[in-house]
Amino acid sequence: MRNRGLIICKIKLNSIWNKVIFGTGTIILLGGSHHALFGGITLRIIKLCFVLLACGISLHAQSGWTLQPSNVKGDLVAVFFTSSTKGWIAGDNGYLASTTDGGKSWSKYALNATDDINEIYFRNEDNGYLVAGRKLFLTRDAGRTWRETRIFRSGDFGAGTPEFLSIRFSDKKRGYVIGSVLRRVKDEDVVVDSLLMRTEDEGETWQKMTVPTKTELFHMDFNGNSHGWIVGDGGVILASNDEGRTWTKQSSGTSMPLYSVDFRDDKEGYAVGKSGAIVRTENGGRSWEKPVTNFTDTLMRVDFADDKNGWIVGYSGNILRSTDKGKTWTRQESATRERLYGLHMDKKYGWAVGAKGVILQFQK
Repeated sequence: MRNRGLIICKIKLNSIWNKVIFGTGTIILLGGSHHALFGGITLRIIKLCFVLLACGISLHAQSGWTLQPSNVKGDLVAVFFTSSTKGWIAGDNGYLASTTDGGKSWSKYALNATDDINEIYFRNEDNGYLVAGRKLFLTRDAGRTWRETRIFRSGDFGAGTPEFLSIRFSDKKRGYVIGSVLRRVKDEDVVVDSLLMRTEDEGETWQKMTVPTKTELFHMDFNGNSHGWIVGDGGVILASNDEGRTWTKQSSGTSMPLYSVDFRDDKEGYAVGKSGAIVRTENGGRSWEKPVTNFTDTLMRVDFADDKNGWIVGYSGNILRSTDKGKTWTRQESATRERLYGLHMDKKYGWAVGAKGVILQFQK
């Protein structure tokens, strides 16, 4: 039995049962008149006591974040799990790998892509999507095979080139891809327009949508099939309440780029971004507020496992946790100083990935 960090068991000494309580480096005998009896305990009992103590410490140490072995050389940007055992990681140069044993081993998939994978997303166990550069891939068989689907025609963006950064489906048929339109200027890619594409046939065909901004759009989230939010450069937040047909600007209260957004329902949502930017809303984004924090590192992803418990990952190995609906945040130990880009949280487990192939696992 464990009680507030103590381990309690019973041993029999001189026909009397005694409680033995193990604390941090402490063994206490309760019951009987054995104040000086420790020296008379048999070696076998002493060994048993220390084995029990070691087991208790080991079990306690397994909770939280642990760094997992990884042979990935490039950066990992995205992670998604459909169950505690089945998941995917993705990143630089089209790298894609999956696990069926809870991350104990990973199998690389030879994807026909050389651009960096920016996001991977599954709307259920079988149907998944990923975006890499200007390519969109989908799977209908739980990730065993992936095929590219063309979502734009040459000339759709004039002299510009699309870059896809995030994908979501609000239901079986309706899906959305966001990003930016780039133009080459003096050997540099310059953002010249926002990008939003919409499908109504499970991702087979797509249409370009108009939004009230020309800034780069980084991430999106939907609650049900009606309400959606998009975040982007310059603190931009866009919202829709008509199944993504029209979008309006919301006032985020920050000019920092926002890289990630997460909504638990139609009311409560969160967004994070550059220089420690965190904003939250309790009314669907009609107003956003900034929790008081002292974090200054760039934050890349936010994900809530339930209504109260949320996590954020970012630069310098930062992992932040909230247990009060995002009102306050505390830093957790991550065992790395590398930049963390991807995050997937569940009530019982979680994963984060980042620069130089970093993979972190969270266990309660």
